[in-house]
Amino acid sequence: MAIPELNSVIQQKVEVAPGLSIIRVSPLNWILPPFKAGQFTVLGLLPESPRFQYSDNEEIIPDPSKLILRAYSIASSSLEKQYIEFYIRLVNSGSLTPRIFALNIGDKVWMSPKFTGMFTISEIPREQNIIFFGTGTGLAPYMSMLRSDLVCNENRKYAVVHGARNSWDLGYRSELLTIERLCHNFTYINTISLPENEPMQWNGFTGLVEDIWKNGILQDRWKIDITPENTHMFLCGHPIMIMNMINSLEKENFKEHKKNAPGKIHLEKYW
Repeated sequence: MAIPELNSVIQQKVEVAPGLSIIRVSPLNWILPPFKAGQFTVLGLLPESPRFQYSDNEEIIPDPSKLILRAYSIASSSLEKQYIEFYIRLVNSGSLTPRIFALNIGDKVWMSPKFTGMFTISEIPREQNIIFFGTGTGLAPYMSMLRSDLVCNENRKYAVVHGARNSWDLGYRSELLTIERLCHNFTYINTISLPENEPMQWNGFTGLVEDIWKNGILQDRWKIDITPENTHMFLCGHPIMIMNMINSLEKENFKEHKKNAPGKIHLEKYW
């Protein structure tokens, strides 16, 4: 089977921090299909594509007859029709991300025209509040949801609790702080786990995402009881964070959402 032609182009590339980038990809001669905020699609590159100069040797040599493919959550609004935005971390020994990080604006990449995934808020009633817990690039689907769905100053409350190792890894921080200033029903809380690495004293929260919940910080901000009756919980990021959050939330009678057993905990695992 012939390798598919690269059907998209890098429109914008912003380095958030070393090894962490926001990339916009535009289709070439095809139209982006509708998708739901929170869904994902697949990016691909040729095996002979150059690797980022500071990456490691890849652990597995790719098949030269196939595209290297990986799925990535969409960060852009579902209302955006010109490009798809991705929030991507470099995996130094990986196969695809070192090639993605070697791309420049105008370079071609393959993007699947099929968008899929069940990690969405489209079925949640408007009177229910939503809390997004994320680590690292697990923030990506939440950006799509907020950009697509947030209505400022309505009754529904939204919150993002984002954790990273250091302050420079808190992608989208400026945008989220701006949303918080403009929308009284939106709360943004961030925390870092390695404050000793900061070049200047860090005065924000330290520790893990799950510590924010256990310590009642969000409950104090909202000034309401957060219960399974009024709030849906979204978990996206490192599996250990997700496991710890599920353990905490289940003690408070939150249940994991499943296809045949609706619940209030929705999850998507990242590394």
